[in-house]
Amino acid sequence: MTDSPASPDFLAATRTFYDAIAEDYSDHFRRAHLAQPFDRALLKVFAELVGAGAAVADLGCGPGRVTGFLAAEGLDVFGLDLSPAMLAVARRENPGLRFEQGSMLELDLPDGKLAGVVSWYSSIHTPVERLPALFAEFRRVLAPGGHLLLAFQAGEEPRRHDRPWGHPVSLDFLRRDPERMVALLEEAGFALTSRTVRAPGPTEPVPQAYLLAQVDSRAR
Repeated sequence: MTDSPASPDFLAATRTFYDAIAEDYSDHFRRAHLAQPFDRALLKVFAELVGAGAAVADLGCGPGRVTGFLAAEGLDVFGLDLSPAMLAVARRENPGLRFEQGSMLELDLPDGKLAGVVSWYSSIHTPVERLPALFAEFRRVLAPGGHLLLAFQAGEEPRRHDRPWGHPVSLDFLRRDPERMVALLEEAGFALTSRTVRAPGPTEPVPQAYLLAQVDSRAR
């Protein structure tokens, strides 16, 4: 499902930004994606928690590297992204996997459809006031006991990316306080499984945060 003309401006801005840079982004980060052992390990933990063959969505999948990794771990995974250009890269590099265009805030999925959801640095363009709605949507599509893996940059100040690779676009990359993110997840009906914050890698300006959470059976 694509975003409608009435969708918030940040969705259109995000789509425009990634449409412009998709090929350069994919080439530049080809080796950097999943280069960190912690990243691969946490994705493997997530795959084991949801179980082989489980239905999983990689939301905000970009060029599909995480989608492909999870498929190789035996999950029934599909990717979703706002950007048609990013999806073109994902389909080209991951033949045989399913990729759809749409917004994470309005998923074209029935309630309780998925065993797992991954949001790998894809919530970083969602304004903080929209995070409760985003996490409520994640909760809606997850089955009882379903798992969520959320990755983001830790910090307070956003980073503005202006004219990357010379393209006439710009976008803010929002950093988050891990404790505040945990609180928002709990308010949305999740129970925290694991909180990991690792030191920045050689090309990373700030620490990286990863939250594993499970649908709280006590929440209504």
